Amino acid sequence: MKGIMSYDLMETIRNTNEWMGASARAMASYPVWGLTPHPMFKVMSAWGRVTERSFSRMVIKPDWGIRSIPGVDGRDHLITVETVLDKPFGSLIRFKVSGREKMARQILLVAPMSGHYATLLRSTVASLLPDCDVYVTDWHNARDIPVSEGKFDVEDYTLYLVDFMRHLGPDINVIAVCQPAPLTLAATAYLAEEDPTAQPRTLTLIGGPIDPDAAATEVTDFGARVTMGQLEHMVIQRVGFKYKGAGRLVYPGLMQLASFISMNSEKHAKAFQDKILAESKGEGSEHDHHNIFYDEYLAVMDMTAEFYLSTVERIFKGLEIAQNKFVVDGKMVDIGKITNVAVKTVEGGHDDISAPGQCVAALRLCTGLPDSKKAQHLEPGAGHYGIFAGSSWRNNIRPLVLEFIDANAGEAPKATVTPIRAV
Repeated sequence: MKGIMSYDLMETIRNTNEWMGASARAMASYPVWGLTPHPMFKVMSAWGRVTERSFSRMVIKPDWGIRSIPGVDGRDHLITVETVLDKPFGSLIRFKVSGREKMARQILLVAPMSGHYATLLRSTVASLLPDCDVYVTDWHNARDIPVSEGKFDVEDYTLYLVDFMRHLGPDINVIAVCQPAPLTLAATAYLAEEDPTAQPRTLTLIGGPIDPDAAATEVTDFGARVTMGQLEHMVIQRVGFKYKGAGRLVYPGLMQLASFISMNSEKHAKAFQDKILAESKGEGSEHDHHNIFYDEYLAVMDMTAEFYLSTVERIFKGLEIAQNKFVVDGKMVDIGKITNVAVKTVEGGHDDISAPGQCVAALRLCTGLPDSKKAQHLEPGAGHYGIFAGSSWRNNIRPLVLEFIDANAGEAPKATVTPIRAV
């Protein structure tokens, strides 16, 4: 009960701040204040708009917002998002491009479950759609999943990926971004032994902690300092009465957001000060850079407690993937069993979350794979976000990934690479 009350207290604080922002905006917008045009009212209104919007976004799942893409036939093709496979803790979704034949490149984009929704990969999806058929793992918010659905830890996550890959078949090319990279590698190795015909054609791992000890970051240092008991005591709570998952143990999204912001608190504080000032001067807009970024950044989801704790304990502390001793459903997963899936790693030279060396460790573990099927790329000057969604991704990494997919396409027809503008 204490955990539930703590969870509801956080939601009450969020709701109160949203209400205060809405009240300030409404009060400062009364027409009568036009008789006394004091700048205080403009600042109050601006503060209210920014505050209300910010706190309301924390409990809203963002929309993908990908409406159409231009086709080689000169027409715009409409995009619809379809659910291909629906499971309690996550769904496999497809971005259907109307009026277009099946593409040579079939891609499964494995989204992270690390606080934000899969829509964090919106620009990644948009950049791939002109040249590929794209599927994405759309993880569900744990607060909305009833306790009756049971647990969801790293082994369950891995088996979800196995099911998704089996469903899509051997023509799929898997791209895992950040957190899911080690578990996607494990899922591929699991298939290599249990169902070899269902393995993907290629596997691209982008900025993931395959071997967290290969290069220290603030994330790995924190994991080393804190014991599992301390971690559970500090961050795990029970979902409050407002949601379907009431009573489920989770790492709350609001607590994760507080952690994200604390890492760069001065930068975020200045961004909001600048936004309020711009709004008070009438220079703000609905879709300016600030709103586009923070509408996504502030939208957070709860993770199941068992998934978060088992990730820290088994991937970061126990190094089960890095030491090739990961167990799924009672079976030891041997990454060396991967013998015909081409594997590529991508790292950012300035990545402060998964530093260079952590992801490329996957190639060392693939002892059964010939060097001809291994590739790596280090993008100089790129940070964590830039290697899958920024200019480094659009201009350098994306073309290299598509070329890697084509080089390992076997008898499948080769496709062209469409230049992508900024999105």
